[in-house]
Amino acid sequence: MALDEQEVAQNANQDATRDVAQKAVQNAPADDSSTGAVSPVSSAPPAVTPQTAQEKDQHEKAEQQIKEQEHQRVLGIVPSFNVSYRSDAVSLTGWQKIRLAFRSSIDPVTFAAAFLVAGYHEADNDVGFGWGPKGYAQRAGAAYLDTFDSNMIGNGILPALLHQDPRYFRLGHGSIPHRLLYATAAAFVCKHDNTGKWEPNYSNVLGNVATGAISNLYYPGSNSGVGLTISNGMIVTAEGAFGAMFQEFWPDISRKLFHKDPTHGRDAETSTADISK
Repeated sequence: MALDEQEVAQNANQDATRDVAQKAVQNAPADDSSTGAVSPVSSAPPAVTPQTAQEKDQHEKAEQQIKEQEHQRVLGIVPSFNVSYRSDAVSLTGWQKIRLAFRSSIDPVTFAAAFLVAGYHEADNDVGFGWGPKGYAQRAGAAYLDTFDSNMIGNGILPALLHQDPRYFRLGHGSIPHRLLYATAAAFVCKHDNTGKWEPNYSNVLGNVATGAISNLYYPGSNSGVGLTISNGMIVTAEGAFGAMFQEFWPDISRKLFHKDPTHGRDAETSTADISK
């Protein structure tokens, strides 16, 4: 009798174990052996890493600073989009650099400048494109293409590829000789993205040479060639240095003559910080 009761107990335990195993199999994620796919256990979105949140914050901050720069104009007319008055300026993405360069290239003042340059060459007896309306239109088109190519290559595409910041970061304080030297150097050195370290401005110099090389495609033979390509690249680089000098001192001139501060008080903040040191 004792043996029968022991066998009954063992059979009951085996049945209970079998039921638990069957329920576990039923509740397990489905496994499609034909595809190897396993049903997802949870559909919760992945957590946002601190690095991703930081990159998003930097991108939004850069967008705000670009909007500020797109309102900068000398005398309220000439665009000054590629100048930063901020000491806390963040790096731009490659697309932001290209977009900012394109914005400068399609500004109405850029087109007007091309027509002024064409008029100057017409008056200067430049016979390369001939005379009359056709020659004037060709000169204007060539002048605009020079500016467009220089902006897009030197301030957009190459800075995006080489991770260099194409903007001029105004110093805004110090002695006049020191600021002049700083502005001149900006044509040859620039800040590297994110690190902020100064390095040779390959984007600007190579961009100017590339622009000169491309111009051989649409300038007449008398105004083209390897020698002219190099010399024009050097001339454009020098013009960029003079432009940086003007941008360095323009807010000082504006405050003195027009009682307007393009920096919106940032120069005063910098001067106060220097005095307190």
